[in-house]
Order: sequence, then structure tokens, then C-alpha cells
Amino acid sequence: MTTQPPTPAQGSEAVPTCYRHPDRETYVRCQRCDRPICPDCMREAAVGHQCVECVAEGNRDVRKARTVFGGGLVARPYVTWTILGVIVLLFLVQRFTRYPFAAEFAMNPAWVAFGEQYYRLITSAFLHANEWHILFNGWALLVIGSTLERALGHVRFLALYLLAALGGSVLGYWLDGAGVFTVGASGAIYGLFAATFVIGRRLKLDVRGVLLLIVINLVITFLPGFNISWTGHLGGLITGAIVAAALAYAPKSGRTIVQGVAVAAVLLILIALVIVRTNTILLNGFA
Repeated sequence: MTTQPPTPAQGSEAVPTCYRHPDRETYVRCQRCDRPICPDCMREAAVGHQCVECVAEGNRDVRKARTVFGGGLVARPYVTWTILGVIVLLFLVQRFTRYPFAAEFAMNPAWVAFGEQYYRLITSAFLHANEWHILFNGWALLVIGSTLERALGHVRFLALYLLAALGGSVLGYWLDGAGVFTVGASGAIYGLFAATFVIGRRLKLDVRGVLLLIVINLVITFLPGFNISWTGHLGGLITGAIVAAALAYAPKSGRTIVQGVAVAAVLLILIALVIVRTNTILLNGFA
């Protein structure tokens, strides 16, 4: 007489298989949905394991950490590093090639107005005249930019930097002569100085050191014989302060919308100033 192995109907249970991989046997179940999961589908949880779908669903319910001003938390200041890398790379290209970067991309009111080369308003902020120029701006960008980017988040910091750079060029467009060529990230750097002061005040920090730094640099800016663009510095300082105030003092309710509208408003005002100045130059020349 032959003995047959028991069948499921006779009391043995079928071996469970992973719900995502039916060909894989497993005795581990998801702690949330109780479905069997294989090692490839397991995700460690506070207790036991969960399946990938339950983990994804749980992550949707978790709010992302934000900075005090609404931006996403910054582990590394990638925007600061990227801008620094670009200006260093362009300086090396200026030094070791014959391409006339300064002539083609420096800020010059005449070329902007008569040549419609509006890109100079921004490209000039990524070029530098000499080694000391880029060393100071690069150091300031790395130290101050990294701190501000962590406080504001990537996008808000980038908006602040570019608008401060543009603000410096716009004031130069209004007040510099037709033959003045300017280069340098100083306008944007002064905007970061102003933003550090504004944000420090908002957080009730001791900002006397920052204020002293701004005053010293402004004094140096206006000293004769240094050949420094006071318009770029002052324009960046003013614009940076305005943008930083909009970012730092926006109400928590609808903060992102308020900040976005404020940043857009500053950009539109700067564009309007450029349009008005261009029309004035075309009609009356450089008075």
C-alpha cells in the first residue's frame, strides 16, 4: 500500500509567496498591510519591515523639513559652489585664452542701450578684472553665500544673488558714463552683505559685525584711486536688502506666494528701470 503526501485539503498550508514576485517564497509580512514580501521588497521600519508601497504611502504623509524662511533644508550649498565654480572657470578662460571676454560681456551703458546687449547686465557679474578681485569676491561668496543658502534654501538664495547682481548693473546703467566698463560679482556680494544684516536682524542676532563690514567696504568703495564701481556696490546693496526683507518678513500664512510675488515685483521694477533708461539714452544721449 502506497502512502500519498498530504494535500492542502488534507491540512497542509500552501507556502506564501511575495505579492510582487509570485515566484519567490517568503514568510515575512509587511507590518502595515500584512502582505508577504521578499527581501527585495522589504524596507526597514520602526518595528519589523514594510513593503515598498506602504513606505511610499507613508512618505506622502510626511511634511518635508523647511528652513525658517520656507526654503527646503540645505545639506550642502550647491548653488554657492556652482556660482563660485563658474566665476573661477571664466576667470581662467580670461587669463589663458585670447577671447575678449571683458569686451564682449562686461557691463557698458552704451553697448546696452545702442547695441541692445542687455545680457551684459548679468554676464558682467561673472567676470573679474584681476586675481585680487576674484579672490575677495570668491572668498566672500563662499563664506557668506554658504550661510545664506542654508538659511534661505537653494531657490530663494539664487533669486537673491541674481537680483542683487542685476540691481548693481541697473544703477550703473543709470549713473555711469557711456565709456565705463565694469566687471565683477561685487554687486551681488554686497547684496549678500545686506541680506546677512537683514536676516540677522529678523532672527534677533548680533549684527554689529556685519554692519561694520558693510560700512568699511562702503568707505573703501568711495575712496579715490581704487577704481571701484560704487554704483554696482550700492545698487547690489540696496537690491539685496529689499529682496532679503521680502523673504525674511513674509508672513507664514501663504509665505511662498508672498515671497514669489515680492521677488517677481523686484525683477519687474528693475526691468522697467532698464527700459526707461534705454529710452532716455536713445532720445537724449548721455547727459
